Amino acid sequence: MSAPLLRVRDLHAGYGRAEVLHGIALDAPEGSVITVIGPNGAGKSTLLNALMGVLPARGQIEFMGQPIDKLTLEERVMLGMALVPEKRELFGTMPVEDNLVLGAFRQVRLRNARWREQLDAVYALFPRLKERRTQQAGTLSGGERQMLAVGRALMSRPKLLMLDEPSLGLAPLVVQEIFRTVKALRETGVTILLVEQNARAALEVADHGYVLEMGSVSLEGPARQLAGDARVIDTYLGAARAAA
Repeated sequence: MSAPLLRVRDLHAGYGRAEVLHGIALDAPEGSVITVIGPNGAGKSTLLNALMGVLPARGQIEFMGQPIDKLTLEERVMLGMALVPEKRELFGTMPVEDNLVLGAFRQVRLRNARWREQLDAVYALFPRLKERRTQQAGTLSGGERQMLAVGRALMSRPKLLMLDEPSLGLAPLVVQEIFRTVKALRETGVTILLVEQNARAALEVADHGYVLEMGSVSLEGPARQLAGDARVIDTYLGAARAAA
């Protein structure tokens, strides 16, 4: 069996002296959708930020078979990692298309003369962004801003796309659209690491899942298996059902 695209072992990370993650182990095979679910404060966003190099961490992080734990954020981007942060962090006063073009930094650095073709691919995935390409990003709806954040990350043609709470604060119909997009992205071959509080939706699109609680993995397994686990149902899926 080939090595996973992303392999994490004994990962510790936090803020100053406050350790949030305690020895995380995680694998993301190429072309898969891996989800990390858990309550607020469990360390889900900390995990993505540590993998991306936003936060200092210790432990083993391998990407495409090589250790990257000593690499900078920029070096990880150039290898093919992309993070869509929870707060999206768009340039609100710039047009939609300019935000997307900024995401092509990696492809320009790699001297890919056809990088603009990815713009057409993003517009095909998100037709509303094409309709609003001259509109300022700050005037978009919440769902459109999330589409733009994902589209900007896709402009780099990443091998690994990490999504931090993509459904946060969105209306139910928009949430459904976002998860349909995750399914569509899987067909393109990109590996997705999805951090999400909406456990039901996340497990429906994922191949494998991890339950993160108080900075440690308390449960892991195939997504279908987790969706049928009594503890997951009582703690996470039941809450999602009640909120629906």
